[in-house]
Amino acid sequence: MASVTVRIDREIRDSLRQLAAKSGTTMQEVLKNALEHYQKDIFWKEFNASFVKLKKDGNAWTREQQERAEWDTTLADGLEDDAY
Repeated sequence: MASVTVRIDREIRDSLRQLAAKSGTTMQEVLKNALEHYQKDIFWKEFNASFVKLKKDGNAWTREQQERAEWDTTLADGLEDDAY
């Protein structure tokens, strides 16, 4: 894996070191995990904002509810959950 240099201030570097020492891992792994959590956080915030917007549009929300009802019928397809 190629590496690059990223400038961070000493406070962040020290925090990374402390977290790495506490978790028994590397600073790079701590940073990687933090970024993954941050990406997930942003994803779910955007997802939730989209649903708020969808609910505000009465017609779009009604169509969403109708589509969900159609998909719910697939739950009674007679297949066992562990069939695969």
